[in-house]
Amino acid sequence: MAEHDRFDGFTVNVFQDEDGEYVAHFVELPSVSAFGGSPEEAISELATAWEGVKESYEKHGESIPVAPARKEYSGQFNVRIDKRLHRALAMEAAKAGISLNAMVSQKLAQTTVIR
Repeated sequence: MAEHDRFDGFTVNVFQDEDGEYVAHFVELPSVSAFGGSPEEAISELATAWEGVKESYEKHGESIPVAPARKEYSGQFNVRIDKRLHRALAMEAAKAGISLNAMVSQKLAQTTVIR
C-alpha cells in the first residue's frame, strides 16, 4: 500500500529533530505527528496515531478531515485584488484577445504543478 493511500491522501513529512529523533507528521495537519528512532519507525507510529485520531473524530460524531488531494473542487476561485492590478490584468487579457478568467487561469497554471 502506498503511503498516500495508507494515510488517506495526506502528505507525510519526516525529519530528524535536534535530539536525533525522527518526526513524522502530515503536512496538511501538522498537529498529527509521531516520533521514532528511524524514519520507518516514525511513519509506523504516525499510522497508529492517525488511526487514533480517526477513532476520536468518529467517537465525537465529527467528520474525519479530508486531504486536499481527495477533495472535490468546483473550479471556481474568487480572490480580491488591488484595483490597479485588476485593471492591468484586464488590459493584458484584452490585448491577448482572451477573457480575464482565461488569462488568469493560464498564469496560475504556468506557476503551479498540477497533479
